Amino acid sequence: MSLFGIVITVIALGSIIGSVYFIRKTAQKFNLTPEQLEKVKKRNDELDKEEEEEEKDK
Repeated sequence: MSLFGIVITVIALGSIIGSVYFIRKTAQKFNLTPEQLEKVKKRNDELDKEEEEEEKDK
């Protein structure tokens, strides 16, 4: 591989790794209230039940 190819490869890998690192560092976790957590769990349970019913119908 030529020097130009190696330089392009290093720049591409550096860009990818840098972008992933930047996204990881700037990501913010969101805190849900207990009521919101309960609502999410309830909705997930409802979706699971609907999926089970759909599988039974097939």
